[in-house]
Amino acid sequence: MEMFIPFEKLSKKKQREQNAARRGSWYGLNPVTRKPENSKAYNRRKARKWSDEFHDRAFCDTQRKGFIRISSCRPL
Repeated sequence: MEMFIPFEKLSKKKQREQNAARRGSWYGLNPVTRKPENSKAYNRRKARKWSDEFHDRAFCDTQRKGFIRISSCRPL
C-alpha cells in the first residue's frame, strides 16, 4: 500500500503530474480565444440574409404576374 503524502510536501515534478491528471481536456477548444458576438454591432451577413429571403418570397408566384402577400408564399 502506498503512503499518503500531502500535496504541499510532494516534489514539484509530482505536483505537476497530479495537476495534469486532475485537469480535464477541452478537446481542442480554446476558451481564451472564444467570445460572444457583440449584440449591438451591425451584422452584414444577417442583413443580407434577410433581404435575400424577402426578395425570394415577394416574387414567388411568377405565373400570376403579380405580388402575393408574403405570408401566403411557401418557402422554397
